[in-house]
Amino acid sequence: MTSGSNALSGDARARALSAARAAQKKPSNKSGPIIDHKPNPSFDQLAGYKERLALRQISKLHDLGDPSFRQHDGHPGAISRIEGRDVINFGSYDYIGLNADPRPAEVAKAAIDTYGVSASASRLTAGERPIHRELEGRLAAHYGVEDALTFVSGHATNVSAVATVVGKDDLVIYDSYIHNSASVGATLSGATRRSFPHNDMDALETILAETAGRYRYTLVLVEGHYSMDGDIPDLPRVLDLKKRFGFWLLVDEAHGLGCIGKTGGGMREYYGLSGDEVDIWMGTLSKSLGSTGGYLAGSAAMIDAMKYEAPGSVYSVALAPVLAAAANEAIQIMHAEPERVARLHARGSFFLDVAKSLGLDTGASVGSSITPIMVGSSPLAAAASKVLLEEGINALPIAFPGVPMNQARLRFFITSEHTEDQIRHSLTTTAEILSRLREGPLQDLMKSLSNTF
Repeated sequence: MTSGSNALSGDARARALSAARAAQKKPSNKSGPIIDHKPNPSFDQLAGYKERLALRQISKLHDLGDPSFRQHDGHPGAISRIEGRDVINFGSYDYIGLNADPRPAEVAKAAIDTYGVSASASRLTAGERPIHRELEGRLAAHYGVEDALTFVSGHATNVSAVATVVGKDDLVIYDSYIHNSASVGATLSGATRRSFPHNDMDALETILAETAGRYRYTLVLVEGHYSMDGDIPDLPRVLDLKKRFGFWLLVDEAHGLGCIGKTGGGMREYYGLSGDEVDIWMGTLSKSLGSTGGYLAGSAAMIDAMKYEAPGSVYSVALAPVLAAAANEAIQIMHAEPERVARLHARGSFFLDVAKSLGLDTGASVGSSITPIMVGSSPLAAAASKVLLEEGINALPIAFPGVPMNQARLRFFITSEHTEDQIRHSLTTTAEILSRLREGPLQDLMKSLSNTF
């Protein structure tokens, strides 16, 4: 025991310890009286888990298969190895074939030698690497804006951006098909939320007119290339509304970069826009650029605000330098080799033409990197995907709640690396399988489960 006036004697210390132990045994009333309650259930008792088990049992009973978490051995390109055999793969985002290109891989390996694997902390805390700013400079130039900022995750990019820009006194209006990441960001922001029917600009205008002057700020969210339907928005109409009502506009280009526009410039190139006509360009590095992560591009002031305020920037580890290096190389290749995007467009258009010639419903797809084959019934989509895999074709089913009820589809991701023969064979096989399944015993199952799926 140290000496001095604050030191306790042996007896005093014993009394203090005894009082402390007694206090620990007494319930504190600071949080109110103790209330008898049932303990939380185990996770296997949660409703969502029970529903998944029921659906799995139905799938097993009727041999529908489970398309989730299929294991790919090696690079999942136009040809992928699943369950020990090569299949034609329409289930991956490698839209212009850069994931398997040796050049981004070599740059990535060199970046590991230089920077290590991880950024080790947020850039606010641990600083940044030159490769971060180099990539962001190229992204800003791509959109013709002042600056850009990368994030470790595309999903976190939207969540952070939306939740940072608006708050409880504001309004977020978004297309009903907007990605989950944007809608989660809107929820976390605390702002009032309104959605409009997919690509219905008249409905958007009505909401804007009804809410004019009632909120501090208004943010409108649309995608440049919708991931479920493969269609695009009437962005000039949105920009006309922006001039009238003065809202901020965020365009999610996750599936637009490299896929829309003559050279993959996205909405800006497709419609011939100036980059600063859109307040926030958002995108991901994981599709056409073959890496991982997300980004925002826009004015220097907007990016500065995001650097210091967006949770995904301030409180998250920065994008790994190795991923930044790979994306930086990939965007240079995309710009230097426009034939990749041209080939993607040709394959996407060919896919659309063949599908329509076979009587397959391709919905509203514009015929680029995403085209659905609409089947309606979720059990039919699941069964068709299973049989397709057995035939050497990987195309995943999308069902409710990922898409509206009775709008299930097989979603095909087309890349520049698919051949016309692969596309023709796959679509012919799809048409035959759907016809066979619609006429077989699955028809009764679809009717009995119409209220379940």
